[in-house]
Amino acid sequence: MELSPPPPGLEAEYESLFSTGSLLFLQELISTFDEEVDQVLKLRISRKAHLDLTADLPSFLESTTHIRRDPVWRVLPVPPRLQRRHVDIGDLAPCDTERFVKALQSSAQGLQVDFDDGNCPTYYNQIKGLHNVFKAVHNQIPNLPHISHAPVLMLRPRAWNMVEHNLMVESFMEARLWNKIFVWTQHKLGLPLGSIKATVLIENILAAFEMEEILYELRDHSAGLNCGIWDYSASIVNKFGHRQDFLLPDRSKYVNMEKHFLRSYMDLLVQTCHRRGALATGGMAALLLPQDPLNDPHSTVLATVTRLKLLEIKAGVDGFMVYDLSLIEPMQKLFKLHTEGDNQLHQLRHDVTVTPEDLLTMPLGGVTLYGLKYNIAVGVLFVNAWLSGKGHFFYRGQVEDSATAEISRSQVWQWIRHQTQLEDDSRVVSRRLVTMLIMELTRELRTLCHSVRAKQRLHTAADMFLEVVLKRDFPEFITTYLIQDHTFLSSQNTEQVESLNTDWPQAKL
Repeated sequence: MELSPPPPGLEAEYESLFSTGSLLFLQELISTFDEEVDQVLKLRISRKAHLDLTADLPSFLESTTHIRRDPVWRVLPVPPRLQRRHVDIGDLAPCDTERFVKALQSSAQGLQVDFDDGNCPTYYNQIKGLHNVFKAVHNQIPNLPHISHAPVLMLRPRAWNMVEHNLMVESFMEARLWNKIFVWTQHKLGLPLGSIKATVLIENILAAFEMEEILYELRDHSAGLNCGIWDYSASIVNKFGHRQDFLLPDRSKYVNMEKHFLRSYMDLLVQTCHRRGALATGGMAALLLPQDPLNDPHSTVLATVTRLKLLEIKAGVDGFMVYDLSLIEPMQKLFKLHTEGDNQLHQLRHDVTVTPEDLLTMPLGGVTLYGLKYNIAVGVLFVNAWLSGKGHFFYRGQVEDSATAEISRSQVWQWIRHQTQLEDDSRVVSRRLVTMLIMELTRELRTLCHSVRAKQRLHTAADMFLEVVLKRDFPEFITTYLIQDHTFLSSQNTEQVESLNTDWPQAKL
């Protein structure tokens, strides 16, 4: 095992985390499962190649019919503290110490401590974030409730698609491997059966056809399944975007959880979970609530979030996430008003019947110039944030992260590939048009850059985003593409100096 030196300024944190025992545990964990991890990643590639070559479409598996038809099996119940998960905080990058502390002081039921979507995995951020979690668990942060009375910490590790390795599961075979890892870990640490619990985010269209099988494989370790609109929608473009009949229309106008393909996905997830005694959680409210409650924007945002989250509650979800801490209380009141008890496990949704066609039929709609510009802006600004060592940023009143960056760049790539016409003026979404719009955006955003380095970084981000959307072959994950790129890796050597002993601010572009 090779261990890099500590990031400058985090020597003490590094020493606390990397004890001899923890290093030996990591070494044995990796050596035990590394080969099987490689196998499941190769199976992903093989499955994608099969879909591309045959034009087949996924369906519910014949080989696992016996699992779905067996009415008896259930997941192991979760502990009492996990049974009430009405409102969790999402996109919580733990390296952001100030926000992490405020979240622990909040009335949320849980915190998604996000080492994935909302966090940029610089060496500094990872060590800082892990150490903040370490301090919280050991009650070493002043002015916080004891960890047993604080919101439940739910660590979201980096996904396998991120090279270094979220329990993002594409198939039940991957869930089977995770089960083996959990059993091995419990044995090594002397933990009782079922003490490790994990929520699986069904963020992949292929996993939507194997939800019951995934729960079955993880039945001793399941804390339920979770919906995610933008990761899930982006996966459809990822798997089938080269096909004309899977053209996904403008997300700013035609794509939301009220659309049939997404509503079917959510209904199926709730039905599957509750049938097996597992919790079903909805997505995250990304809107930011304006501070002044007397102003119209505050009322408008609150009404929008309430409408969309009430849709999820009525579908039977047991909880969902918010980014803005100001939304915790009104969303908890919404649950109290429309539900009874800790969860909605009694809502078995016998009314739901979902077919493959329900999940695979794209909504009607076209592409607007506004939607194209919005996707470009989110994509460029995400790469810019990533190069700055940040995993999320604020734009036009909401938080954006790698999930919205994925759907943004996916749609731009797909619209170029299919030469989609704009609704506004019948122009075609072409390489030339996208290049021109990126140049316009860069000129506009340069005025917000207060240093030469910031201007250079913005231009680099624009160039990298353009490179991604103009590729003939679809890069499977933008974060994987970025983290392997020399530009990102070299940028950390210079940016790190600016980060010493500070917690980075959020630039409100």
